[in-house]
Amino acid sequence: MKTAIVIGATGLIGKHLTNLLFDNPDYSTVKVFVRRSLNTSNPKLEEHLVNFDKIDNWKSIITGDDLFSAMGTTIRKAGSKEAQYKIDVTYQYEFAKAAAENGVSSYFLVSSSGANAKSKLFYMRIKGELEEKVKLLPFNKIRIFRPSLLIGERDEKRFGEKAAERLLKIVVPLFPFLKNQRPIEGEKVARAMIVSANEDNKERIKIFEPLEIFRLAEKI
Repeated sequence: MKTAIVIGATGLIGKHLTNLLFDNPDYSTVKVFVRRSLNTSNPKLEEHLVNFDKIDNWKSIITGDDLFSAMGTTIRKAGSKEAQYKIDVTYQYEFAKAAAENGVSSYFLVSSSGANAKSKLFYMRIKGELEEKVKLLPFNKIRIFRPSLLIGERDEKRFGEKAAERLLKIVVPLFPFLKNQRPIEGEKVARAMIVSANEDNKERIKIFEPLEIFRLAEKI
């Protein structure tokens, strides 16, 4: 039985991911690293309240088998591009780097559809930059998930996403070629990540685009 590590456990995908790992018999321990408590209990849960700015103080405890990285924010919530970059790139990369150094073998990252380190769009560029950085880390297995617009219950309201969700639900059925961009529930992304963690695939690095994520999610 394996030990799972989760960052971003308080977010849309991270919450579903953590709960699914609790129910999955392949994992005996679920280690979450969070800034605020999940306020939940489970025999598998090992919760660490940490300051991501001071990772050197606690990186020695980032140990286990599978690292699931589902951390992310918005400029509105972070307050600036610099603050968003720190959360979406710096924190995740430094955590992944420490995990790789500690012998964690597999890494599963939530990125975004359209991620590209050369994009002129800030959000797509930082997602692409993180992808490129983690690909260079010595994990045995790297899986990157690029979901389309995420839907589901969040702690904060994101009015722009709600408007886009309503628009896509109208437009996508009219234009089949947009099928790849239909909204996806956070729970389905979490399910796809767990399926990929337990698939016997020898590729070291694999990227899952939206349609592939939908297909994976149906296997669990």
